[in-house]
Amino acid sequence: EVQLVESGGGLVQAGGSLRLSCAASGFTFSDYAIIWFRQAPGKERERVSCITSGTDRTYFAHSVKGRFTISIDKAKKTVYLQMNSLKPEDTAVYYCAIEELFNGPCEEVSMPDYWGRGTQVTVSA
Repeated sequence: EVQLVESGGGLVQAGGSLRLSCAASGFTFSDYAIIWFRQAPGKERERVSCITSGTDRTYFAHSVKGRFTISIDKAKKTVYLQMNSLKPEDTAVYYCAIEELFNGPCEEVSMPDYWGRGTQVTVSA
């Protein structure tokens, strides 16, 4: 069974940094995409960033470009979202999701196969 576990969320002041981790397990395929979404109360879910394992191609939403980076440790099947210069508007629950057997542009994944439970990120002003 495919499982995704997010970690690294917390409370940080504006301008600070956090690194989220998404540890995936329960599969053997080598081509997949990991997508980070976030959802704030009363707002629609937003695609934040993603990476395709086979090509290392990445995507960043305009709202986080230049502040967030994404990386993957393929041996550990873990994706990291480094979030710098955090703003109060980054406050949300952050979810990671995986699209199996996928080698295309990760931003095209609309309905990932599996989801994690999320981790809360709170940025105080």
